Amino acid sequence: MNVLVIGKGGREHALAWKLVQSDQVGTIYAAPGSAAIAEVAVTVDIAETDGEALVAFAKDKAIDLTIVGPEQPLVDGMVDRFEAEGLKIFGPNRQAAEIEGSKAFAKYLMATYDIPTADHQSFTDYDEAVAYVEEKGAPIVIKADGLASGKGVTVAASVAEAVDALTEIMKDARFGAAGDQVVVEEFLAGEEFSLMAFVNGENVYPLVLSQDHKRAFLGDKGPNTGGMGAYSPVPQLPDDALLTAMVNIMEPTARAMIAEGRPYCGLLYAGLIWTSTGPKVIEFNCRFGDPETQVVLPRLKSDLLQVMNDVLNGQSPDLEWDERACCGIVLASEGYPGSYEKGTPLPNLHEVDTQTLMFHAGTKQVDGGWQSDGGRILLVASLASHLEAAIDQANQVIERVQSDGTFYREDIGYRALNKAKYA
Repeated sequence: MNVLVIGKGGREHALAWKLVQSDQVGTIYAAPGSAAIAEVAVTVDIAETDGEALVAFAKDKAIDLTIVGPEQPLVDGMVDRFEAEGLKIFGPNRQAAEIEGSKAFAKYLMATYDIPTADHQSFTDYDEAVAYVEEKGAPIVIKADGLASGKGVTVAASVAEAVDALTEIMKDARFGAAGDQVVVEEFLAGEEFSLMAFVNGENVYPLVLSQDHKRAFLGDKGPNTGGMGAYSPVPQLPDDALLTAMVNIMEPTARAMIAEGRPYCGLLYAGLIWTSTGPKVIEFNCRFGDPETQVVLPRLKSDLLQVMNDVLNGQSPDLEWDERACCGIVLASEGYPGSYEKGTPLPNLHEVDTQTLMFHAGTKQVDGGWQSDGGRILLVASLASHLEAAIDQANQVIERVQSDGTFYREDIGYRALNKAKYA
């Protein structure tokens, strides 16, 4: 099979890396891909949002399956465009992708169908939003309604911080039209975790659990990012966490989407939190999580291409998992998620041994050497027989590959190890 992966980041690097292991793969193309993805796929100079050019390419190269990595093409209707041309594509259509494209819609869905989540209110008027925050007090959570690359959420410890976030989103338009509406919701305390699942209609097939680290700095301090690292499994959760989340959240959500006339097909990501009353939804994404994908796919022993085809064909996929743990740590540019410099030399990437995985998110090759080309530069992932060893190995490698102008969190996985010094 000829396969096209749309995207260029660490998530797409991981997808291409996993797909190339399939005996059923002919040629893997990546649009636009990256210099790192070019090591496992043929890169194509087409923007990930250029639907017309991507459809034409898929026809020209007789692509058997297209896989959409990023959220923006899904929210913009890439799947609809491909399906209208009779092309096979993995991902939700435009209406279903609104579960990520609009936080207000996701909240409406959960409220209507009794899917557990935080109490909330949506606003298009700045003064009304401020009055609501002042009434509720802090801590409180402010979210831009639309897509903001994982940076549109503020967990405000004070009313003043919450009002600043509202000002930034609604008055200063930091996220453009994505901030025309905001969702203000209660702060939930508990253990956060990520659950991704393959979905086709009512059928939901879970992947293993993982935990992301959104805050930029040690001990979960600093601003929210797109993710500074992840690990799997999540041993501090109850043994029945996955089953409970499936029964209370994932399966009801799949049925709710059908009831709304928006049946879901693709990968559904749920950002969850385990509270004193069980799991609740923090957010839904309409695609593979990033960086969770980079620690979950290394644990998947099954053929990913076969799994995706089975899901699309309405068949139950065979999901077999490696019992080993995986830890992934992100190397980021200094200043991220704010302003940062590109072009930082990365001279130490050869320090990675063959037992360690490296997924590039924002790099480029210049004169045969690697340089940074984004806020999140790459992720180092390590598999080991137990989580502590995986965490130690990943830290050892990323310490060797870091360079001036970069930083990383050395406490990824600290909650699983109960590292009080980082709490």
